[in-house]
Amino acid sequence: MKTYRYIITLSILTLLAWSCSSDEKKNRSDDTPAVAVAVASVELDTSAPTLNVSGKVQAINSATLSTRIMGSVNEVYVNIGDKVKKGQLLVSINSDDLRAKQAQINAKISEANASFINAEKDYNRYKILFSESSATQKELDNMNTNFEMAKARLETAQQMRNELETQFSYTDIRAPFNGVVTNKSIKSGAMATMATPLVTIEAPEKLEVSAMVPESEISKINTGMDVDVLIKSINQTLKGRVTQVSPSANETGGQYAIKVSLDDSKVPVLSGMYATVRFPIEPSMSSQRISIPHTAIIRKGELSGVYTISESNKALLRWLRLGKDLGDHVEVLSGLKAGEYYIVSAEGKLFNRAKVVVK
Repeated sequence: MKTYRYIITLSILTLLAWSCSSDEKKNRSDDTPAVAVAVASVELDTSAPTLNVSGKVQAINSATLSTRIMGSVNEVYVNIGDKVKKGQLLVSINSDDLRAKQAQINAKISEANASFINAEKDYNRYKILFSESSATQKELDNMNTNFEMAKARLETAQQMRNELETQFSYTDIRAPFNGVVTNKSIKSGAMATMATPLVTIEAPEKLEVSAMVPESEISKINTGMDVDVLIKSINQTLKGRVTQVSPSANETGGQYAIKVSLDDSKVPVLSGMYATVRFPIEPSMSSQRISIPHTAIIRKGELSGVYTISESNKALLRWLRLGKDLGDHVEVLSGLKAGEYYIVSAEGKLFNRAKVVVK
């Protein structure tokens, strides 16, 4: 009995100690100064804004150059950022093996050409003899057969030379148009293999935006439609025109690829910049859309959320499901309701259940 009383007494003391410890921690937590925050109310967007989709700027004329032969790289004549002209040599690949084959083929052509000339002379001579009844039909036919065979051997050798010359064109990689080198994937002395990217060039004078439009909106997009394009990094809006609308989304998860050409402008737009294409049409379900500023979004890995305020004035991190990019704002598909408040900015470090005071 004493043992049981001891155990019960010890358990009670442990619970009391835990309770006191919890109360002490709670009191210490309550002593933490509140973080001053600014809040905003979630409101429905009842206006009829333009349809906005995100995209990326790219050069209309772009090429990644490679080779169809295997060999070591003799020299790379350009660097990233270099301006090049059409036909300029960019990369040379060792062609010693091809030159050896070239010598063999040239020898075959010389031999085949000599045989062809002799066969042609014999055939012409026997035609004259046959017309004078000094040669038989069989002899003439034999000369004709020899002539045709010599001609075929010469043509075959010449075709081999043409194919070899085509292979030589793959040892000297030249610029297909005027442009700028945007990437260099190989160095001198490295081994180039078939279809390995060597150099990428772009013509920066003509730019376009590649973007994806959701299935619910694609029927409203037409080729030739005029649009506004916001270049986010420089905060400039340019004029553009839809030049291509993909008729299929089988390989893009319900998103339809479009391309928008940018009008010529002195604005310093570069390939790879992010852009927002604004279509002059009303998006579907716009009256029920909720959006919040990008600056209020909290991102942790692939999760996106926002801090709300509880009834006890504590910050609560709530995860959201986001939709389309709307320029400075982003659409909220779920996680927030109209009338709720969320934290826009804070004068200190926020964390889940941190005490806050609204400024």
